[in-house]
Amino acid sequence: MEAKILQTPLDTAKAFADFMLEQHRENGMLTVALSGGSTPKILFDLLATDYKDKFNWSEIHFYWGDERCVPPTDDDSNFKMTKEHLLNLIRMPEANIHRVLGENDPIEEAERYGQLIESNLPKQEGNPVFDIIILGMGTDGHTASIFPHEIELLDSPKTCEVANHPESGQKRVSLTGPVINAAKNVCFLVTGDNKKEKIKQIFEDHEVAKSYPAYHINPTHGELIWFIDEAGAAQLED
Repeated sequence: MEAKILQTPLDTAKAFADFMLEQHRENGMLTVALSGGSTPKILFDLLATDYKDKFNWSEIHFYWGDERCVPPTDDDSNFKMTKEHLLNLIRMPEANIHRVLGENDPIEEAERYGQLIESNLPKQEGNPVFDIIILGMGTDGHTASIFPHEIELLDSPKTCEVANHPESGQKRVSLTGPVINAAKNVCFLVTGDNKKEKIKQIFEDHEVAKSYPAYHINPTHGELIWFIDEAGAAQLED
């Protein structure tokens, strides 16, 4: 596990953008599973401006690590946020954008999206392999849409599962633990003072951290990199 500690959320997003560009220049085509949240929004704005002409977008394929079961026009939609902050501003072929159909029946969509991923990506030990998966972490330690109360999704044999938000009950389609851990590069983008305690507990292997889904992300053959701002990493420096 590698930690890259940057000064601000913007610096954190830029460090990841540089990493993604390096992977693109080395490997050409990339399959990338995107995340929602405030830091990815900063990242998307950055990719759509400073990095717009640095990528050959025809070689980048975007998927989503999780999505709310809402229409693509809903403000809760991760796809809508990505579309407004990135996709509308770059020249990426429509065929390279593989969105979760959040407006469809959740169980049927989890099955369909899982089959799409399985048919498009190479496999290792039975799991589809993404080049890069971007993850965030909630204040409860959840990642993708794997929440502590459904931590068993970390061990699901399926590519995608239907997850339920613990408070609102909102249904979501999420990648499962084995697929996340099969990726070549798993990158956490975590910023903010409200994440520092959980980050410290995960990095220092505290017993309580074992109840956090984010703790259990440990790629079987790939790299795990945490991109963290100084506020999020504050307790690591004590």
